[in-house]
Amino acid sequence: MNVQEHYNVKIDTFEGPLDLLLHLINRLEIDIYDIPVSEITEQYLFYIHTMKELQLDIASEYLVMAATLLAIKSKMLLPKQEEELLDEEIDMDYEEDPREELMNRLIEYRKYKEAAEDLKVLEEERSQIFTKPPSDLSEYAKDISVDRSLDVNLYDMLGAFQKLLRRKKLQKPLSTRITRQEIPIEKRMEEIVKELRGFKGKKKFTDLFPYHDKNHIVVTFLAILELMKNNMIFIEQQNNFSDIFISSLERS
Repeated sequence: MNVQEHYNVKIDTFEGPLDLLLHLINRLEIDIYDIPVSEITEQYLFYIHTMKELQLDIASEYLVMAATLLAIKSKMLLPKQEEELLDEEIDMDYEEDPREELMNRLIEYRKYKEAAEDLKVLEEERSQIFTKPPSDLSEYAKDISVDRSLDVNLYDMLGAFQKLLRRKKLQKPLSTRITRQEIPIEKRMEEIVKELRGFKGKKKFTDLFPYHDKNHIVVTFLAILELMKNNMIFIEQQNNFSDIFISSLERS
């Protein structure tokens, strides 16, 4: 019995293919007005493949975007016919860039995403305004100060998971008979929280994957995503592409 077949998880935080593309553009420091289609397509397909490895529900719009990227890449690789070359010599102003429609969609999406983030900041600022007199809350203050200067989102976690799979060089198991113990995601979540609280500090993302068994790795990663979603752990990363660290968020 394949353990992965039992874990079909839908993560609502994925906002769509444009959000993923914008994340890749920002992470790879790509000029949105001159997108290297070959590189961005390769990175996008890596993420789609990773989602499939994790048995995540992939919305059809992700697959449509993958097909769109491949179509654009094909157009840019195909040699132009002699007739088209003659037409270009007559009038270069009418040359059409296959990337233009996608570029315009990304610019429009980024504009609304930035506006939404500005509104979120205003909402957070407004939530700090109260009409009641100030109270002394010093006894409830915690000594731990957390630097949240660099947020880690689910796309960053997928990228870290890709590196983990490459590092462990997972291959098909050798022909042998072993007793496999299925681990529910809820149980693995409890184990991770217990391990983090017992460690009393930050743990490397890769240190939470002690076994080479692929099923155990997948369940562990899905458990981490669920803990992130439930705000039970804190994820931090100092710089892009640097190691990711995880710590427990103690609940009162």
